[in-house]
Amino acid sequence: MNEQGRPTAPVTAVTEDAANTFTGNRALQMEEPLIFETGRYDVTGVDLPQEAGRAERATGSKKEAASAEGATGKKTRLGKHARTAPIDLPGLTEPEAMRHYVRLSQKNYAIDSGLYPLGSCTMKHNPRLNEKMARLPGFADIHPLQPVATVTGATELITELGRWLLEMTGMRSVAMSPKAGAHGELCGMMAIKAALTARGDKRSTVLVPESAHGTNPATAALLGYSVVDVPAREDGTVDPAAVRERLSPDVAAIMLTNPNTCGLFERDVVAIADAVHEAGALFYADGANFNAIVGKVKPGDLGVDAMHINLHKTFSTPHGGGGPGAGPVVFSDMLAPYAPVPFVRIAGEGAEFVGTRAEAGEGAAPFGRMTAFHGQMGMFVRAMAYMFSHGADGMRQASDDAVLNANYVRAGLRDLMSQPFGDRVCMHEVLFDDHFLDDTGVTTLDFAKAMIDEGYHPMTMYFPLVVHGAMLIEPTESESKASLDLFIATLRDLVMRAKKGEAERFRQAPQLAPRRRLDETRAARQPKLKWEKPAPWSEAAE
Repeated sequence: MNEQGRPTAPVTAVTEDAANTFTGNRALQMEEPLIFETGRYDVTGVDLPQEAGRAERATGSKKEAASAEGATGKKTRLGKHARTAPIDLPGLTEPEAMRHYVRLSQKNYAIDSGLYPLGSCTMKHNPRLNEKMARLPGFADIHPLQPVATVTGATELITELGRWLLEMTGMRSVAMSPKAGAHGELCGMMAIKAALTARGDKRSTVLVPESAHGTNPATAALLGYSVVDVPAREDGTVDPAAVRERLSPDVAAIMLTNPNTCGLFERDVVAIADAVHEAGALFYADGANFNAIVGKVKPGDLGVDAMHINLHKTFSTPHGGGGPGAGPVVFSDMLAPYAPVPFVRIAGEGAEFVGTRAEAGEGAAPFGRMTAFHGQMGMFVRAMAYMFSHGADGMRQASDDAVLNANYVRAGLRDLMSQPFGDRVCMHEVLFDDHFLDDTGVTTLDFAKAMIDEGYHPMTMYFPLVVHGAMLIEPTESESKASLDLFIATLRDLVMRAKKGEAERFRQAPQLAPRRRLDETRAARQPKLKWEKPAPWSEAAE
């Protein structure tokens, strides 16, 4: 038994014969070639009726290519767009196709297969009940072009979801259409720009702390603003004095992440908001880390004017794979008139859905429309199911547990791994740096690759940029104590091996993955985005 009480198999060396099998397979870990290397180009696994004249066109007949006509002389429905050459797609039988994609899926790391410690990403469990709700008729099968009168249930759900978001944030209105966090940032900053323009205020600068998410300065620059950095102080947070030094009549807004990407709550956030507002600027909050404070504090009470919310991070909708993302943006009283349609706003004791500019009413001046359709309906349903399942107390408990789990990891590793801002309580993620690897010959990247051999996806590396060799770990509330204990013990073992001088083991990692370590720099600089048939050996030799 190991120290976690788990049975251990005898440790035996893998023989050369066992490691190098004839098939390339290693028991249930199958070697899977590319589909282009497996399939045949002259057949397909599906029987299709032969179109008259198709064979001639497929061989590149100039006459057929010019007229795009079949043997009957009639033009095809594709006209000039008809294919004139072989499609060059490999054909597989149904069993071959099924096996290919099942084997590929087994090579993916997923939240359903293990702890996903990516900091600043909030990779939490996606309850299957939410998936079932998203597939209900009336949600899963509606079409964007249906008359509004036929989708009243969907609009009612969007309105109710918006009401919950407004209640949790203490804001006045919420734009539901943005498709992701960065899209939401753009929406929020466009509303800020519209509000400044409406009062005849032409400001051209945005303040962005060094501890903010990387999309923040990109969003500001996209809208034509110049970006001014606000440095972090020694404890990893933003000093209100540093903000005041950079405020001027030219500053349009500050974009602050709270909790920030160092995993720390900005304790002076109210003072920062007050200083920004006194200068006539507005306060945009990045809500990517909202999972740490749901039910604990309302951003509206902190002086926030606009904030996006990542439904996939806070309310368990999938990170991709389940359809488009969703990044609703909440607005304060000051910015509510400029929310893009469609949006949800507080109305009396409830909320109302505003679908068009005409419905916005007197005093409203929506800056436009972010997207044509609510293509992320499934994300809305999943998030609403999560909220209904947990209730207000359950979501608050999720935030408590996310913070507890991150601090449990911190406490379990703080004696071996170094923390850049001292041993202080963190929020939902804990940040380490690479100083504990000094003089070992092991880099942050080496350490992360060794985690793959242990069956873990690496934590977020080299981010935030304010810390050298950053390692940002976010276990979320999904993980049990047993899961965290094994993760902590694994990292402790790796640290001790690095300190014992086993640098070569780390430099060779991963050794047990289907593919060994790649030249990532070369892959980034010289990407091959299309499969090309390898040249024959004779040509390669020449």
